[in-house]
Amino acid sequence: MKLVKQILGLVILTFIMASFSQCSSAQKLQNEAPTAIGEVYFQKWIAGVEGGGSGVNIFIETLSNDTKLDSVYFQGQVAKLEVKPGTENEYIGRFISDFNKKEDMVFSSDPNKEYGNKPPQLPVKIPFELNDDECVISYSENDKTKYFKLKNIKEKESINYQ
Repeated sequence: MKLVKQILGLVILTFIMASFSQCSSAQKLQNEAPTAIGEVYFQKWIAGVEGGGSGVNIFIETLSNDTKLDSVYFQGQVAKLEVKPGTENEYIGRFISDFNKKEDMVFSSDPNKEYGNKPPQLPVKIPFELNDDECVISYSENDKTKYFKLKNIKEKESINYQ
């Protein structure tokens, strides 16, 4: 009888664990954008001075003000979207890279001298599988976060600041 109880308990536990594993962390994409989308492109940039930084900016034009966009997932990264200065309907997402970035690291056998060093940033795993010319944009609707995908994002010529 004890063996039957143990097997029954194991079956119930397995059923409960299987039920939880059915919950998906994947985000559901909407079939349509919540607002009309105009031009969408990305542009790489690099500072003209050593250590000045580099990155990629993505630009998303909306054709109306009825929905506020929140974040963009692009090329394995995520960034907050902000309204591009001087515009009302164009958003910009800024992705900073480690290339041409000034690193002030102190390496010493004395740990106290290394106190101000910043720890390395671990890459964030985004919940979407995207091609290099695709992005997913998040927005809020009725206090719920929703997502939609844009494809065929064009790359404009890089900006090399002097």
